[in-house]
Amino acid sequence: MTGHNPPAHTPGWRIPVIGGVPADQRLLGAVPELVESVITALLARVPTYRRLPREQVTGELAQVTERRIRALAQAVRTGLPAPGAEFTDVREAAARRAEEGVPLDAVLLAHHLGMEVCWELVTRQARDGDATDLLVLNRLLLDQLRRATTAAGAGYVEGRRSLADEQHAARRALLTALLDGTPAEDHAARAGLRLPPAYAVLRLAVADHPDELAPGVDRTVAGHRKLRRLRAELDHRTRQSVLGSLSASGGVALVPLDCRPDGVPAATWQLLADTVHRTARAAGAAVRAGAAAATPAGVPEAAALAHEVLRVAQAFDRPPGLHRLDDVLLEYQLSRPSHARSGLASLIEPLAGSGDLLTTLRTHLAGGLNRRHTARALHLHPNTVDYRLRRIAVLTGLDPTHPADLLRITAAIAAHDAVRTQEPA
Repeated sequence: MTGHNPPAHTPGWRIPVIGGVPADQRLLGAVPELVESVITALLARVPTYRRLPREQVTGELAQVTERRIRALAQAVRTGLPAPGAEFTDVREAAARRAEEGVPLDAVLLAHHLGMEVCWELVTRQARDGDATDLLVLNRLLLDQLRRATTAAGAGYVEGRRSLADEQHAARRALLTALLDGTPAEDHAARAGLRLPPAYAVLRLAVADHPDELAPGVDRTVAGHRKLRRLRAELDHRTRQSVLGSLSASGGVALVPLDCRPDGVPAATWQLLADTVHRTARAAGAAVRAGAAAATPAGVPEAAALAHEVLRVAQAFDRPPGLHRLDDVLLEYQLSRPSHARSGLASLIEPLAGSGDLLTTLRTHLAGGLNRRHTARALHLHPNTVDYRLRRIAVLTGLDPTHPADLLRITAAIAAHDAVRTQEPA
């Protein structure tokens, strides 16, 4: 094997000689040709780069490519990795590609193509006796490629994280503006979004996951795990279009709608109800949601209404799921202080001292007025149920077996519950 031995930084290092020419000289002597070949290969084999501005391709990318080739030549000459600043440049360039939306696989492939083009040029005139030098050169190029792709991957992740932080801040500012009722158009533009005709405003209450209550388990960690699953499912179901501020116990979410708030189809509400159900299942915890629809300008009022609907659903022990004002009209109205509410609540006041009678009445109403169902639910004989219903009629003057009294009984129970939930502790 012939050798070319200028002073090397690595003791005993001998520059690989391919086809009678030191590899570093062959690289440096063909820099313009190599830059053009790398750019051509990049545009031909990585479609994403074809969509970049032409001045960026012939300017920045060409300059970066030339710098990488010269750094490679220096590494071949010295046997040492390229200077740390070179890989800093690689990280920064990859971060810019991330901000521009170039996929990571395209960024990494660009580095592979660059090394491939350089290898092909240097080895084009290889001779039979160059095998040892080819192996040395190959090992050196692979080492440079490893360092470059590692730096590029790290830089890309940093760029994406920075971009995600900016997008998160912009979306957060948009959510705040909508909830505060301040102009939101500029915030939407900065978030890369367009204000929809309406939002479905959801106020969520999330129950504890069993792990949050388990002895010896860090409650905060368990809550974060629950919240992460909840957010992931909500993003998946809404295609990441939701604006939200959520904690482990709940929060607010705004889901864009493509219709006016007074014309939301029943299918859309059902889809939102299904979203809440699936989100709860993913989180492993019950979720109640109060919901209302509004134009972007009406979000503050809708958020207040959704909160009230949620509060009423909780107070009246409505099951987990999505609740709208239409679902709790009676309970909502009876939760407003009035003389009528107090009067209705007083109708069943005689039952307040007898938990068994009030429980029987609630169970009988919930079971569709079927005395046998009530008996099974309370583990009673049907005759005992009949006795208790007669006793309720005597004490209140309202007979649960008479259809004419059922509406007043239902309203009286709702009013009683509303008064009880608003009494000071």
